[in-house]
Amino acid sequence: MNEHSMDQALVLDGICKTYNAGLPNEVRVLRDVSVTLDRGEVVALVAPSGAGKSTLLHIAGLLDTPDTGDVLVNDTNMTRLGDDARTAARRGQIGFIYQFHHLLPEFTALENIVLPQLANGESAAQARDHARKLLDRVGVGNRADHRPAALSGGEQQRVAFCRALANGPGVLLADEPTGNLDPTTSDQVFGALMDLVRETGLSALIATHNLELAKRMDRVLRLEDGRVVA
Repeated sequence: MNEHSMDQALVLDGICKTYNAGLPNEVRVLRDVSVTLDRGEVVALVAPSGAGKSTLLHIAGLLDTPDTGDVLVNDTNMTRLGDDARTAARRGQIGFIYQFHHLLPEFTALENIVLPQLANGESAAQARDHARKLLDRVGVGNRADHRPAALSGGEQQRVAFCRALANGPGVLLADEPTGNLDPTTSDQVFGALMDLVRETGLSALIATHNLELAKRMDRVLRLEDGRVVA
């Protein structure tokens, strides 16, 4: 394990990932990838399609496991934990945003943000109050009682941002969070996300194809041929 600082919210150290290992169609997706994310830092991860950025984010978010290497979140080595401890860490310490909002269609915007809080042990009253405050902060408080189908694409993604932050994670991972939106809406929604991240002091690793959005972050990393370059 390389030396790391207490000021680092996320450390990926020597991450390797191969699919179909040993078979003729073996694909080496990640090759000895190391990334650090300081507390409060917002980092862009730029890569072409198929370069492995989603795999890297899934490993960082404890949704997948590396073949070799370590994932540390808030100085805890997550690769050495059991499934229950990893699930608890994923629920309480990490927020994840996808290109598609993945909101539960049968629940309102508010309820979509309340549910992860209830799963994390919050009371219903406190969860609803916190959900309303989050929706207000991203400008969709007046849409709290609408189901996802009644929301625009930008509104749906803002609700997804709130859901990802509902349990107060220290690390936010986002995979093309505005990639499904038109340029104008994308710019507005990304601005809302950045405001929310800065206000809460989150550390964020955000994958994007959009170089203009990437320039608005603190640092840009590029994933090429399974390796990360600054």
